[in-house]
Amino acid sequence: MKLAVTGASGSVGKRVVKLALERGHSVIGTDTTKPSSQDPWTNTSKYVFKTSDLTNFDNVLEVLAGCDAVINLAGHPNPLDYKVKTHNNNVVISWNVLRACAELGINRIAQASSVNVIAMAYSKETRFHYFPIDEDHPCEPDEPYGLAKLICEMQADVIVRRYKSMRIASLRFHLSVPDKSVAQEPGEREKDLWGYVQEDSVADAFLLAIEDTEKWSGHERFFIVSSQTAYEEDTMDLIKRYWPGVPIKKGKTIVGNQGLFDCSKAAELLGWQHKNGLTMKKV
Repeated sequence: MKLAVTGASGSVGKRVVKLALERGHSVIGTDTTKPSSQDPWTNTSKYVFKTSDLTNFDNVLEVLAGCDAVINLAGHPNPLDYKVKTHNNNVVISWNVLRACAELGINRIAQASSVNVIAMAYSKETRFHYFPIDEDHPCEPDEPYGLAKLICEMQADVIVRRYKSMRIASLRFHLSVPDKSVAQEPGEREKDLWGYVQEDSVADAFLLAIEDTEKWSGHERFFIVSSQTAYEEDTMDLIKRYWPGVPIKKGKTIVGNQGLFDCSKAAELLGWQHKNGLTMKKV
């Protein structure tokens, strides 16, 4: 398969490129800037990098032409000024990519959403209705990054209504880290529920989302988070300490240091399970 990976210079983008090449795909990587250092796995004829500004629709059409699938990771990874930069940039890029795919007949798309569609670390106040959080949980961000991710999901809803052959996965992943220990750094983590995801495992989710399947169609949202918190402390003790008023969802239990995101949908429809490190083959 010929894949386009936008945001290919980012920490997750680089891991997606690496894993895609290892699985035999050809990859077009694109970003506004080249990576600061050339990663060894890109030294192959199956990888081409293109510098491009994806806020320009014509540029997107040019970069994606001839691809079979697109993994969209382009955009600002945080709220920046908390005003307009992140919102305006990310909303335009996500729409350009989705609309270009429709124009070009590209039917497999996986796009980066975020756990911050829920009011979490970037929000002034958190809004947790129950634990563990699943895809049915209300989305109530009060900041531009989470809002932009929520809009990209709504854009996908719109696109698949009109272009019914398209299949779009919005992956709501958490703090992506190379190793669990990075997520254990001191700081107030309660607003993001002590969650994380290993970046190779995120890459695996993106690749699984564009593979052949009869399990899902249209647009689906998936939480992509480690099944355990970054810490060894009992999760129910943490809930009692920080979120005593938040109920446990009916039919669910939380044991040990179990994470507070329910990723069973990703397991069922994508076949994804979090791993703290994938065995990577040399290209």
